[in-house]
Amino acid sequence: MAPKYVILIPQYNDWEALNLLIQRINQDVATDTLAATSLVIVDDCSSQEAGKIESFKGQRVQIVRLYRNLGHQRAIAIGLSYIAKELPCEKVIVMDADGEDAPKDINALVDASEKWPDKVIFAQRTKRQESIVFRVFYGIYKFIFRQLTGKVITFGNFSLVPQRRLQNLVRVSEIWNNFPGGIIRSRIPYEAIPTERGKRLAGESKMNFVSLVLHGLSTVSVLIDVAAVRILIFSIGMSLVALFIIFVVLFLKWMNDATPGWASTLSSALLIVVLQSFLISLFLVFMVLQYRTQQQFIPVLQYRDFIEKVEEL
Repeated sequence: MAPKYVILIPQYNDWEALNLLIQRINQDVATDTLAATSLVIVDDCSSQEAGKIESFKGQRVQIVRLYRNLGHQRAIAIGLSYIAKELPCEKVIVMDADGEDAPKDINALVDASEKWPDKVIFAQRTKRQESIVFRVFYGIYKFIFRQLTGKVITFGNFSLVPQRRLQNLVRVSEIWNNFPGGIIRSRIPYEAIPTERGKRLAGESKMNFVSLVLHGLSTVSVLIDVAAVRILIFSIGMSLVALFIIFVVLFLKWMNDATPGWASTLSSALLIVVLQSFLISLFLVFMVLQYRTQQQFIPVLQYRDFIEKVEEL
């Protein structure tokens, strides 16, 4: 019997946390939902052996083994593509293996999906458990993302995707780099419900400063053409301001109201600013044109190239 729900869990060397997560799913997810649910675990080419996987009280468990480590976001894209093509279901729930996506919130996602059956439902974080330093840098990341793209992102991977939107989503090339960013870019309708982020169940987080920066860059890359145009407008604006100041400086010099040497020094510096802005604008124009013309990677067409095998537990 085909499951109504499939929980997709990407993981890399997080087997202990994954087993604890399965225990929590067995305890916290509503009985009728759990009985109609299967698990798909995408093993992102872990270097550690899995050992014994915790017994799941739903329908079945599948482990999709990848040939190589691709990273969290690409593991999600492959898992979604596998489910869309080979595992019929009504809805897919995406969550992390570390337990920071609380299993009890699956019930809230399911309830929200009944209210908005044609939309992707995200778990929006209202309270985070990370250190102050992490939250400060995360706030900076959200500010920069908003300035570069004009979009606000307040959610992560934890979400519920209905079947119709799943078929749309796996044909969105941007989910290969960033899953939530791809949904924003594709304009697939979505809603967000408030949830609190849980604590890691076991092990240590693999997210460090470098990983956070790379995550931020991958999110911005999904909307790179929008970001490039906004930077282009800013560069043109800076050039116009610099040219205006040069005009004012030359006018003051012509009126003999400028300190000797001051006008030429400032004008030279501003001309450098204008030249740099021109070069940045030229580079951005060619980058956007290249992005618009290059062939896009479609996950559902090429996901099988990365799957080594699928194990049934």
